Amino acid sequence: MSSQKKSDRVAVLSRKRSLYSTSRLVEAVRRFDHRALVLDTLRCNLILGPDGPRVLYRGAEVREVKVAIPRIGASITNYGLMVVNHLTTMGVPVVNQAPAIGRSRDKLRGLQLLAGAGLDIPRTVMAHHGANITRLVEEVGGLPAIIKLLKGTQGVGVMLATTMAEVRTIVETFWQLDQDIFIQEFIAESKGRDVRALVVGDRVVGAMRRKAKKGEFRSNLHRGGEGKAIRLPEEFAKVAVQAAHTIGLEIAGVDMLESKTGPKIMELNSSPGFEGLEQATGKNIAEEMVAHALAYAQRSPVIGKMA
Repeated sequence: MSSQKKSDRVAVLSRKRSLYSTSRLVEAVRRFDHRALVLDTLRCNLILGPDGPRVLYRGAEVREVKVAIPRIGASITNYGLMVVNHLTTMGVPVVNQAPAIGRSRDKLRGLQLLAGAGLDIPRTVMAHHGANITRLVEEVGGLPAIIKLLKGTQGVGVMLATTMAEVRTIVETFWQLDQDIFIQEFIAESKGRDVRALVVGDRVVGAMRRKAKKGEFRSNLHRGGEGKAIRLPEEFAKVAVQAAHTIGLEIAGVDMLESKTGPKIMELNSSPGFEGLEQATGKNIAEEMVAHALAYAQRSPVIGKMA
């Protein structure tokens, strides 16, 4: 291995170094002859003063980072966005940037942007307590219908209602708990399966079809679903890349349904896990991410500004 400079450091924002995606990114950084700096996002202290913005981590100042790759879980979104914004202010190129991460975490805003860009999404409605629920269900094509928590992740807070009684019970319960929900069209031909495409830059680097376990309609791997590598049709790949660009993400997991009319985008993940995808495809997804991050840093207009 050649001699390394301080500026060869690639920061990975992650709660734990032992997490699969984090450890794989660390391995990939080393293969590119750089040093990996894993920073627990919540332990980053953000300093503002006459000397400019700085970050203290466990008592030491973080300096001369070439590029940062954020792996920010939904539970720490707010502080995570502060850290990403702070690094950007310091002149550190960050893949992805805070505004794009924020848009991806706001499910309704993400769908609004995708629909505004002409991309196909399931019909969706959102309303506050007291709305005419029967009319809302009609707006998404009738029963069965999907009901989702606005801030649910990994399939948590996603329910399938087959009767109006079920819809009313679920919706009223969530509203009483002061939870924002939306009702979404059920794509019957995609029941129990979806497609996850991982976009890095301008291309899809891996894709798989996820299938739910028996008796389950949610295909998330965290809920026991199985993933199988697929050769993504060109139409799906094009839509996935366009969706990531619409939200502003350099790296994104794009979840799509295979409908009779073509791909329908469900949502985008700005910190996609890729253990299942690497296992299903045999591809080195971590290396693709790091290679893109380093290329991004090279062309970033803010590189070199960090004191």
